[in-house]
Amino acid sequence: MISDGMAGLLRSLRLGEVSDPARACARVLGAEGVALSLLLGAGRTAEPLWCQPGLSARFDELQFTLGEGPGPDAVRSGSPVVEPDLDRVRPERWPVLLPAARELGVHGVCCFPLGIGAIRVGVLTMLCDGDRRLSEQQFADATVLTAALTGAILNGDHRDGLNGDVPGLGVLPERPSGLHRAVVHQATGMISVQLDVSMTEALLRLRAHAYAGDRPLGEVAADVVARRLRFDNDLDDNMSGPYSPDGGKG
Repeated sequence: MISDGMAGLLRSLRLGEVSDPARACARVLGAEGVALSLLLGAGRTAEPLWCQPGLSARFDELQFTLGEGPGPDAVRSGSPVVEPDLDRVRPERWPVLLPAARELGVHGVCCFPLGIGAIRVGVLTMLCDGDRRLSEQQFADATVLTAALTGAILNGDHRDGLNGDVPGLGVLPERPSGLHRAVVHQATGMISVQLDVSMTEALLRLRAHAYAGDRPLGEVAADVVARRLRFDNDLDDNMSGPYSPDGGKG
C-alpha cells in the first residue's frame, strides 16, 4: 500500500501543481535525490527529464559518461536494481563507477525501470541517504510512482522527444539546458568514420577519452562535433583505462 504522502504527490502531479517534481519526489520518498530519465533515439540514450541539481545531476552524468551502474543495469534487465549501500556491492560489478560514486558522496542507489514487458521508456534513479537502507514503504512508493510515470509517458505526446502534455501528470518540464546528449550520437558517428570502426567501438573510444580526461561525455562529444577534437589511432593509443581497447592493461 502506498503512503499518504505518495498518494498526495500523485494527485498533485495529475493536477500540474508541482513546480519541482524531482525535489517533491525525493521529499516523499525520503531520498537524498531523485532523477527521471527517458530513453530516446535509436541508441536509447538516457536523457534527464527531472533531475535535482547537485548530487543527483552529478551522479546521473557519471552513469552516462561511464555507461555502467544501476541505471543502465535496470534498463537492460527490466527489473529494479536496489543497492542502498554501495559499500556492500562487489567491486567487479561496477569497477569504475563505485570509486567515483564514493568520491561524490553517494551512499546508495536504487533504480527503477520504466516500461511494460520488453518496452523500456526510462528509468527512475533514487539516491539513498546516509542510513544506507531502503524500507518496504519506500520501495512500494517508488514502484507505484514508476508505474504512474510509465503509463503517463506511454500515453503522452512527446512530439519532440522531450516535452509535451502528458495525461495525468500535467506539463513536463523542459530538459536542463546544460545537457545535450543527442550530440553523443553525432560524435560517435564522426569517430566511427575517423577511425573506420563500428559505432559500438566508436562509443567506447569516446568514453575512454572522457574517462582519461576526467570530463563529462557530453563535453567531449561537443568538442568532436565542433571539430575541436579529432580522433586518430595515435591519440587513441596514448590512452589507457577501462574503456580503452586494451582494457587499461597497456
